[in-house]
Amino acid sequence: MPTWTLTALDLPLRFVWKISRNASSSKTNLIVQVAGHGHTARGEAAPNVRYAESPALLAEQFGALHAAGLEQVETLDDLDALLGAHPVAHALSFALEAALVQWLAARAGQPVWQWLGVPPPAAATPTAFTLPIMPPGEVAAFLAAQRAARFELLKVKVDAAGGLDLLREVARVLPGHPLLVDGNEAWADADGLLQFIEHTRAVPGLQMALLEQPLPAACAADYRYLRPRAGVPLLADESVTDTADFEEIARQFHGVNVKLMKAGGFRRGIELLRRTRAHGLRPMLGCMVETSLGIAAALQISALADVHDLDGILIIKDEPFGLVHEAAGALVLA
Repeated sequence: MPTWTLTALDLPLRFVWKISRNASSSKTNLIVQVAGHGHTARGEAAPNVRYAESPALLAEQFGALHAAGLEQVETLDDLDALLGAHPVAHALSFALEAALVQWLAARAGQPVWQWLGVPPPAAATPTAFTLPIMPPGEVAAFLAAQRAARFELLKVKVDAAGGLDLLREVARVLPGHPLLVDGNEAWADADGLLQFIEHTRAVPGLQMALLEQPLPAACAADYRYLRPRAGVPLLADESVTDTADFEEIARQFHGVNVKLMKAGGFRRGIELLRRTRAHGLRPMLGCMVETSLGIAAALQISALADVHDLDGILIIKDEPFGLVHEAAGALVLA
């Protein structure tokens, strides 16, 4: 039988990570490890407060799984049966499945992507790089310090109050650079957002290539109204976790940001990416603030996405695993 363990990992960040709903200077992620039959594999859980996840909750749930027979789990069917009887947070579900899949792939002598039956990742995968919310006066120094211009796509976190000023400064420093603007549900309704979009069109040098989840996920009617009027492709994030009515999502958005931490596992993430494309939507693969353990896992299925936002490792100070490195704005598996 394999041995399963859980370890908390405190991760100081390179800068204050501020989005519309919270800010932090450190994160606590959890590492699941499975060992046995001559192989050891790990998966990462990055708890997200948006989904009522916390390190303490995930640790409690892991303990309950241990008591319920986690040590007996050696196959995906075993894991599915256990989680069906004892549901856990999506982030922990992903960490468990990721560890088990990597363990099974190693035992089969295959890379994870092959074991999962997906195309191989590219030798180098371009990623977006994210600018957190900050005072406009700090933007130029931040972009210079991070050498942000080397990334093909910059993601800019915004809120309703200061988003326009922040974007104006980014456009001044890097005119014409494609931007993925991420509201994290900051706007209350479609009309207010349309006013914001209209203002952005008057900003010299501002190229908004994508607009991600500007309204709360519950605002389905607003999104349906907004989709033909926005003039910029809309990406769903919080509106799609591990379940979604894709016919309805296609009436609200132009693309979907799939995150394995939200999906709860490799298999569900793969299904979501494939359903996204099947419904004529643009598939994007994203991440939380994650070490290279989580990012390396995402890269295994990265060929299924058209856009990649996998810069979690670039936010962490002294990233501990070294499984992925970035060069010229692209990610390479070590």
